[in-house]
Amino acid sequence: MGIIPFGPTYDEMLDPGTLDGALRERAIAARGNELDPVNLFNITWRDEANEVRRLVLPPELTGVDANIVVLLGCAFPSGSHKVGPAYSTLMEGLVDGEIVPGEHTILGPSTGNFGIGTAYISRLLGFRAIVIMPDNMSRERYERIEKYGGELELTPGSESDVILTLERTHEMMRNPQYKALAQFELFPNYRFHRHVTGNSAVAAVRGIGNGRIAGFASAPGSAGTLAAGDQIKAVFPEAKVAALEPYECSTLANGGRGQHRIEGIGDKMCTLIHNVLTTDFVVLIRDEETVQGLKVFRDGADTLTRLGIDRGSALGLRDCFGPSGVCNVLGAIKLAKYLRLGPGDNVVTVATDGFDRYQSVLDDLDGRYLETAPFVLDRWAGDIFLGATQEQVYDYRRAGDKERLFARKESDWLKFGYSKAFLDGMREQAFWDEQYGKVGYYNGKIAALRTKPRETNGIGL
Repeated sequence: MGIIPFGPTYDEMLDPGTLDGALRERAIAARGNELDPVNLFNITWRDEANEVRRLVLPPELTGVDANIVVLLGCAFPSGSHKVGPAYSTLMEGLVDGEIVPGEHTILGPSTGNFGIGTAYISRLLGFRAIVIMPDNMSRERYERIEKYGGELELTPGSESDVILTLERTHEMMRNPQYKALAQFELFPNYRFHRHVTGNSAVAAVRGIGNGRIAGFASAPGSAGTLAAGDQIKAVFPEAKVAALEPYECSTLANGGRGQHRIEGIGDKMCTLIHNVLTTDFVVLIRDEETVQGLKVFRDGADTLTRLGIDRGSALGLRDCFGPSGVCNVLGAIKLAKYLRLGPGDNVVTVATDGFDRYQSVLDDLDGRYLETAPFVLDRWAGDIFLGATQEQVYDYRRAGDKERLFARKESDWLKFGYSKAFLDGMREQAFWDEQYGKVGYYNGKIAALRTKPRETNGIGL
């Protein structure tokens, strides 16, 4: 197989067409063997033809004239785009000499997908991995982590209690053996999504509508994906960014009370890497609607055809979404309605993963309802998608509203040792642009180290 000392640069993840042709061919051929380390070079939104994987949802489903464009994360190695920031964080640690092969164990605080990505990347690069996550997530997530050799350190609660995983991570980090891929606070997550996801979103709308992005909607878990909005705004300054939260546990809008069941989002904090300067709206989504919507996508092909969607498109939705992806679609619809967008306008969102880790979620839904017959799915499709309203949309464009978000960030992160001066620096866009500017530095370091022989860099595969 040869030696792959390091994986791709940020630029190569954005556009794998820039890879050496033979390496690109090897990576494409390795898709059927996900444990082949050359799959590191498949960490990209692009397919074998170098086109961004995306769906444009039919208006018969969305009920809006604007195009809802969904980037599809399920084809990333390990089945979720979260593998991208996991790889980037580990790779930057290797480049900087902060993570040493044979010396350090990798920690991955997560509610699932980032933990899966951590276990996967650690397996490919030869590290032991421990994933710290709540003990009430879908069983498929735990199984996937263990499949990749990851160990589980479970904390009490569910998606709404991820702060406990963060506290446990910081406790474990007192042992110098452990190095955390701390997605909520380390900036490789921001860099990956601003550069790779943001620019992929820009590419995804070429040839669709007016070719511009009017809105970007994403639910913050770590808030990494929201960083794509920073790059979208850099290209299309008029674009609006919406952060989506569970109605049952809205942190940015209402302080984070309650519990919710949308796996992968809404983690009762304003994460350190969340650039609130570019968040224009906070939109609330009911958790039950995301699971009902998932049921419609998965088992409701007949329902969707009755809405006027061709059967091929209806079947194409079955495997591409989890609850957080449905949440993002609902948020994109609500944003399009709130902004009164029309034909030619584009709203972009993401489907973080696919259905493969959520059968148990639908089993639970089926157990909670007397029946989910076709007429029930017909009603859900009408109520949830076509019936999405402009309610629970909070405008955060005013400076006073931003102050609430900055105050929340202070209350969440001062206790973890970050200084007020550091947090105050985040009030200027220059702080975030400086973080993004490091992409070029890491591109150069990764490319240079990749050419060195195995014995000099210590992590040849």
